[in-house]
Amino acid sequence: MSGGATSPKPGVLSALAVYLERRSLVMLALGFASGLPNLLIFDTLSAWLRDAGLSLEVIAVFGLATLAYSAKFIWAPLVDRTEVPILTKWLGHRRSWMLVTQALIVLGLWLVAGSDPTSGLGMMALFAVFVGFMGATQDIVIDAWRIEAAPQTEQGALAASYQWGYRFATIAAGAIPLVLAEQFSWHLSYAVMGALMLIGVAGVLGAPREAAHQIRPIHAEGLAARPAREIPEWIGRLLLFVIGAVLVGSGLAANASILSAGLSALGQPEAAANLAAAWTAKPAGVFVQLLGVLAGGLVIVLAAMPLPGAKTRPGVYLGAALGDPLKDFFARYGRTAGMILALICLYRLTDFVLNIMNPFYLDLGFSKTQIAEVRKVFGVIATMAGVFLGGFAVVRLGLMRALIIGAFAGPLSQFMFVWLAIAGPDVGVLVAAIGVDNICAGFAGTCLIAYMSSLTRVGFTATQYALFSSLYSLPGKLLASQSGRVVESAAKSADTGGAFAGLKALFANTPAEAFAAAVAKSNVSPAALGTGYIVFFTYSALLGIAAIVLVFLVAAQPSTKSSVESEAEAETKTAAA
Repeated sequence: MSGGATSPKPGVLSALAVYLERRSLVMLALGFASGLPNLLIFDTLSAWLRDAGLSLEVIAVFGLATLAYSAKFIWAPLVDRTEVPILTKWLGHRRSWMLVTQALIVLGLWLVAGSDPTSGLGMMALFAVFVGFMGATQDIVIDAWRIEAAPQTEQGALAASYQWGYRFATIAAGAIPLVLAEQFSWHLSYAVMGALMLIGVAGVLGAPREAAHQIRPIHAEGLAARPAREIPEWIGRLLLFVIGAVLVGSGLAANASILSAGLSALGQPEAAANLAAAWTAKPAGVFVQLLGVLAGGLVIVLAAMPLPGAKTRPGVYLGAALGDPLKDFFARYGRTAGMILALICLYRLTDFVLNIMNPFYLDLGFSKTQIAEVRKVFGVIATMAGVFLGGFAVVRLGLMRALIIGAFAGPLSQFMFVWLAIAGPDVGVLVAAIGVDNICAGFAGTCLIAYMSSLTRVGFTATQYALFSSLYSLPGKLLASQSGRVVESAAKSADTGGAFAGLKALFANTPAEAFAAAVAKSNVSPAALGTGYIVFFTYSALLGIAAIVLVFLVAAQPSTKSSVESEAEAETKTAAA
């Protein structure tokens, strides 16, 4: 990254000390507050519903309560532009929003705690959706505060602290409610979990105030207020926003239940069933989901566009609220903007296509207990170690150097799985492979969060970051739908003397129990299935080349100096003067 003299890099102890600073400890609490409602609504609530005797089909619909997390960028401009009465003057723009969302999450969880799924399922579902919406809004604000409250050099450490807190919350939300429900009741369990949100409240009250918030003006001069005409227009535009949000969220969440329910309510049960079937079809369903995302995006654009031949206040306001953050990004980065967006979308591609790992471990001959112990216990520890190292690297080496290392780490870690495929059901190799891969994934993820944070600008922080975080998984989701096909196609090619047949020799000394069920499951020989997996992991590693090339191209561009970095340098020069 070019742009003049750079300040000396901090030493090892100074880089580690960032984790003990006030902002990092606050992010630990805020990460906990972020993870708690998500898991309570998305996962733990299903145990309560099943305990109450509800069907799995009904329980699955409750997963839609977290749909808001997939489409949160749509109302992020509201968070950027709206002040909270009284609280904003006391706490600042971001902290006031955090406190309000946390109070509403507590209220929502207590309303869920007071509900009865056997007699008031509809109200419980409504409360769960409310918690999901407020949880997603809290995430928008936490990300914005993190970006605005610290310089770029500390973003990696803050992102790491956030992920540690989030992980602690998932452990707490996955275990404590079950224990309390077993000993007392689900009602008490959720009431207690609501009270645990006070950890997040303490984080907000202990957080330093972010820099003075700047609300970007919307120019509607010369447009007189005409409520009689504007109210119907507002209603129509907001209705389009809701439709677009449902389409986008349904596509990103891979769940068309709301769309199907809407068609059924309109008297089209056959169309509803066909849509649900197309949405979940394997592997083509992912392309239908992508169409849903694109269609939803188009509807949202239409909702924000000015009326043909008429300039109205609703059109000006919505066009500026959604369009200005994008215009600002492209204006600052110019021709490099496209490369930056491509880098965001492709940086974690290698990790996102690894959606067949449990079948791989089972095909190798590992027991379910072995997989659970290594992947869910040791793997979590390894991931958090990688998160920590990523934050340290951003502080110690600088953002772009850390980002380059992360770009190499993901693809190179894939060859650990090639070794595992050849070694067979060896627990030691399994530990090494999962350990290296999870450390690399945690490292790269933290670097990407820090990088996306550096691309935002004060006044548009919430909107821009929410958009980046919604975009970065889309290509991986598309390619992940083909992972199983890559394995089986390569395996069949190896068995029929195709291009990969020579790789079967690598399995000459592999234990016999490895891929022993291959013939029954995939109609190929064990060595051929092993070859299929080797080809797949090589393919997933090669997918990372695009990100490696892009990160070097982006780093070489003078225009990639972020506004955050420029502001940090300006502050340093001012202090020196």
